[in-house]
Amino acid sequence: VVVTNNDPSDFSRLGAFFDVILTDVPCSGEGMFRKDPGAVEEWSPENVEICWQRQRRIIADIWPCLKPGGILVYSTCTYNTKEDEENVQWILDEFGAEVLPVNVPEGWGITGNLLAAADFPVYRFLPHKTIGEGFFLAVLRKPEAERQGGIVTSVNREVTACGAMNEKLSRKKTAAARNNSKPSSAPMGKEQIAVAKSWLLSPEDFEVSANGSFITAFPKEYTGECSVLQRYLRIVQAGVVLGEVKGKDLIPNHALAMSPSLLRTEAFASEEIGYEQAIAYLRKEAITLSATAPRGYVLLTYRKVPLGFVKNIGNRANNLYPQEWRIRSGYLPDEIRIL
Repeated sequence: VVVTNNDPSDFSRLGAFFDVILTDVPCSGEGMFRKDPGAVEEWSPENVEICWQRQRRIIADIWPCLKPGGILVYSTCTYNTKEDEENVQWILDEFGAEVLPVNVPEGWGITGNLLAAADFPVYRFLPHKTIGEGFFLAVLRKPEAERQGGIVTSVNREVTACGAMNEKLSRKKTAAARNNSKPSSAPMGKEQIAVAKSWLLSPEDFEVSANGSFITAFPKEYTGECSVLQRYLRIVQAGVVLGEVKGKDLIPNHALAMSPSLLRTEAFASEEIGYEQAIAYLRKEAITLSATAPRGYVLLTYRKVPLGFVKNIGNRANNLYPQEWRIRSGYLPDEIRIL
């Protein structure tokens, strides 16, 4: 995963880059009325007008980034047709998109199109008919060839344009994008990187590098795409953080524990814990392991599923679960316990 933080217009410099785009656009929030009284107070007809125009601007900016034949999912959490069906109609008229049907069980109680003059399929989740809060979505496909400025643009030409990019960007902007996407790296020993690499199931498939005090793994298969993104966008994070160097310690990162396709579990001592301890761990409380548990960094598992790391110092285990992820409740429903 590559996480970015950019305005939609920034992506237009990528050309036809993506196979699928999900646009969960900012909306007037009518679907949150039942859940959030604040959403009612913030609503106004003027806000609806601002929202549908903002939504179209987002779609217009991101549409060129979708490959011909690619899929765009358009979604809101509001009810009015201006932000929903009318915007989908606009995408059809403006870009020649095809609206695709989605196979959903009739028992879900999903409502269809509310525009009498339109017959394309859309999906409305109304709280009094479906489980959950208000929601709307439509699935659209970009045509395989589209007319731009009177010239038919084929799949091959769009792919070529993607590779060429836009070389007219100023050097200042390009340098700024690079500075934002590449944290300054502190000196890090090759031994620490080698240790982090040994935690991977298939280290030969990944580029393992130091980013500041963190060691990150990124699949070699997508390094080309990542370098393009780094050139034009502000990158928050790319790949999986394996560990963090603090002093002489290399601390395994929680992201590694959550990556079963990467993690070589044999690289760590592991300890199977029960339900109560698992809940305590997920609440980021200090826990005590069995007397036979090894000292140092230990991978905790519940029903053989990795939960995360602790540092066992004997009389207690320091909880390395991310503070911002901690759960607030003291129990999980029986359905989750069974899973």
